[in-house]
Formats: sequence, structure tokens, C-alpha cells
Amino acid sequence: MSLPVHLVPALVGVAVGDVIEVTGDEAHHAVAVRRIRVGEQVVLTDGAGIAATGTVTGTGKRRLDVEVTALEEAALPTPQVTVVQALPKGDRGELAVEVLTEIGVQRIVPWAAERSVAVWRGERAAKSHAKWANTAREAAKQARRSWFPEVTELAGTAAVVEMLAGVDTAVVLHEAATVPLVDVPLSASGTIALVVGPEGGISDKELELFTAAGVTPVRMGQEVMRTSTAGVAAVAALLSRTARWGSSPDH
Repeated sequence: MSLPVHLVPALVGVAVGDVIEVTGDEAHHAVAVRRIRVGEQVVLTDGAGIAATGTVTGTGKRRLDVEVTALEEAALPTPQVTVVQALPKGDRGELAVEVLTEIGVQRIVPWAAERSVAVWRGERAAKSHAKWANTAREAAKQARRSWFPEVTELAGTAAVVEMLAGVDTAVVLHEAATVPLVDVPLSASGTIALVVGPEGGISDKELELFTAAGVTPVRMGQEVMRTSTAGVAAVAALLSRTARWGSSPDH
């Protein structure tokens, strides 16, 4: 059975034999919810590539002491994948974030697309972003990731276009595209960005801005997917052609 994973602020400089004190919500979840006891093993990660396996040596209401028995440092997986996700309705945004995190996306950009029904403004924007970030954090622990994804602040189209300028391979899903997603050239160590539009579709103006910035419109098939699931399917198709999923880029 997989060991439970808990997030700690930092593990840089930690050595085998050190005792790490976990406090706050993470400790409360471990002790009160998971009912972890002295003598059990857990994994601690800083979400920045380091994971420490250890034995619980002490517990409190909001405290967990772990003696490190093994350390592992993982390189950042390549290619790195960014998904620009248009805001879906209701809680489907958290669903998208959860599964994109599980599948290995490194950066998730909430996008205020022209036809997005959901709107993030003021206090709602802060709360919605916090929900996405929390969802990504919990999904990363569940997926036993050493590198946790970044959930950026809400971005408008201009900011998205600027961000995509520095990406090696950038594609946007569009039902009228003629290029199949599986035919997009990939490099072994490059960066990949995928733009997923809202339920109402990407506007002509947005598509024009993306293509002018070098983003390739692509299609996946005849079926119409929800915005919260289209990104997951597309990322899976792309990663299946990379060494991250056991093969070399085929183009």
C-alpha cells in the first residue's frame, strides 16, 4: 500500500536521521483524519522535487514528528506541460484542475476567455483561485508527485498570448482546425502549452491572436468534449508521445 504523503514548507538541507516537525493543517489531517500513529511511515515532500520517507516518532493535536529514513530528489519532468484552462461553470473547474494535476501538468493558467460563462471578480476571484490551488495541492499529494503544479493568477487573453511566446510547442483546441493533435511535432526536452477554450468556444478574435503568436489550432476528433475534460484528453495524447510515458517523440 502506498504511504500517505504530506506537504512541508522545505526539505533543502535535510539529512537522513533528522527529525522534521510537521505542524498546522497537514499535521491535523495526518493525526485526526488519517489517524497516523507513532511507528508508522509517511512521505514528506516540499513540492519542489524532494521527498523524504520517515517514521513517525511523536504526535500532537496539530503536530507530527517524523524521523527521516530515506531521501529522494527528483528532476523536474520534461517536457513540462502548461494548460491554459478557460473558466468552466460551477465546480467543473476544480474537476479539471484535479485531473490535470494527476496526469502531470506543471502549470495551470485560469483564463478569462471572451465566452466564459463563469466570471472571477473581486472576492470571488480570490476564493476561486484558492479553490483551484488547494485542489491542485491535494491532487498532487494523492498522485504522489514530488513536483507540485503551479496555479497562476487569473489571466486575460493578452497575458496568455504573451506567456505562449516563450513555449516550444503551443496548441489550441478548435473544432474547425485541420491539423490533428497527434501530428503536432514535439521535442524531447521542450515545453508544451495547451489552450482549452470555454463551453461557448474560442472567439474568432481570440483565435486570430493565438495564431498570430505562433499557436497551432488542432483537433482531436469528431466528438465534442466539455472544457473540463478536453484538456485532460489532449494532454494524455501528447504525453503518450514523450519519454515521460515511455516513448520518444515521434515527430
